Amino acid sequence: MIVQLIKKILPLLFFATIFSCNNKDEKAVQTTWISGQIVNPTLDYIIFSKGNQILDTVKLDGDNFFYYKTEKIKSGLYFLKHGESQVFFIEPGDSLLIHINTIDFDESLAYSGIGGEKNNLLIDLYLQNETENQNLPKWYALSSTDFDHKIDSLKTLKIYKYEEYINKNEVAEGFKNVALANINYDYYSKKEMYAAANRSNPEKFDKHFFDYRKKIDFEQNELKYYYPYYRFMNRYFENLVCSKYASKTPINRNSFEYNYRKIELIDSIVTSDSLKNSLLRYNAMWYLLNAKNAEEETKFFEAYSKMNTDKKNLEEVRKVFDASVKLTAGNTIPDIALVNTDNVVKDIQSVIKAPTVVYFWSGQSVSLYKNIHNRAAELKSKYPEYDFFAVNTDTHFKKWRETVKRANYNPDTEFQLENLADAEKKLVLNAMNKVIIVDKNGVILEGKTNMFNTDFEDLLLGFLNR
Repeated sequence: MIVQLIKKILPLLFFATIFSCNNKDEKAVQTTWISGQIVNPTLDYIIFSKGNQILDTVKLDGDNFFYYKTEKIKSGLYFLKHGESQVFFIEPGDSLLIHINTIDFDESLAYSGIGGEKNNLLIDLYLQNETENQNLPKWYALSSTDFDHKIDSLKTLKIYKYEEYINKNEVAEGFKNVALANINYDYYSKKEMYAAANRSNPEKFDKHFFDYRKKIDFEQNELKYYYPYYRFMNRYFENLVCSKYASKTPINRNSFEYNYRKIELIDSIVTSDSLKNSLLRYNAMWYLLNAKNAEEETKFFEAYSKMNTDKKNLEEVRKVFDASVKLTAGNTIPDIALVNTDNVVKDIQSVIKAPTVVYFWSGQSVSLYKNIHNRAAELKSKYPEYDFFAVNTDTHFKKWRETVKRANYNPDTEFQLENLADAEKKLVLNAMNKVIIVDKNGVILEGKTNMFNTDFEDLLLGFLNR
């Protein structure tokens, strides 16, 4: 596949290389190419973005290739999204070729062309970090000194790989900053994970264990959407909040107290407005998507509004807040239109005749929708008093109906959203395993839960026994 990709895009590479070689004036306009192929695509397009700002949506051709040309790009980190997303670093004049197989998105990601090698280094570091982090819990029982020795050796190997690359290549300072952040902030993140795992055993920490916190840079605006950096930031602030609790005290990370304290700390510690606004937005969204008390949500949103200085973020969070409050218990389920397998549009309230569990799924993840349907069937057999309605969030009617038929799902309980954008806003569809439980009149009993939660059956029983 990679050979096919290179052959198809070779003319573009040749042109871009000649263009780049003849254009050494940094002030001159430089053409940047981003091209590639998606194997086993789940959509007919990819999205390029800078942080949360969408730059362009690029269609795939008949062979699942894409071609993007721009003269406006600036050096830095960008995102490509096709179901899943990944970050890449690009400079004006680069001609980047990307190859992805969606069956194994991150692991299959390969770059070539001008700018390819530096991005292969970044993805190699990312995959190495993820593998290490999966194995990390085995070391949480170690003393902090022994734990440090383990992760220091891992960091040393990555620093060696980084230095080997920059010694052989002419590398922009911006890229050096990104690559070192990938290594250093993942290293810091590992220490925060160890700290969280051993919160109830504070005697385990060496007196110098947290010295790395003195090296944290709260001014890295370019990194505010970069996974190793913002993941560390959230773990760091989580641990700061937890340190205010007694070491043996259970912590509810969805609670108002926990999340309110967290945004207070972010507001008081982070000096960069841009980074602060990004962290505040992320944590406000997290809380509102899980909160279940309208009064507390209102108090939280009012506090967030005073801390945030980004108007766009405020409006985005306000929309989630408005919808989230309407999903709290006691409200009627929002009015959305559903399409049944006969292509008839029905209002959701018109199909509710009994206590009902409304769950959502997408054909983009076969294993997930099969697991969700199997779980619903299992629960239906245990709690026949409830109806279980499956709502598909895709936009292709025929494909959805074919999937329902092929899987032998009950067409009477299968629906598709008639207007995805409207439903996403009203129902705050942040995750495919989201579930809403309503009574026979469509009044919400639980607006933010999950069929795989350990207490889900207790909820069903509790509502029946009211």
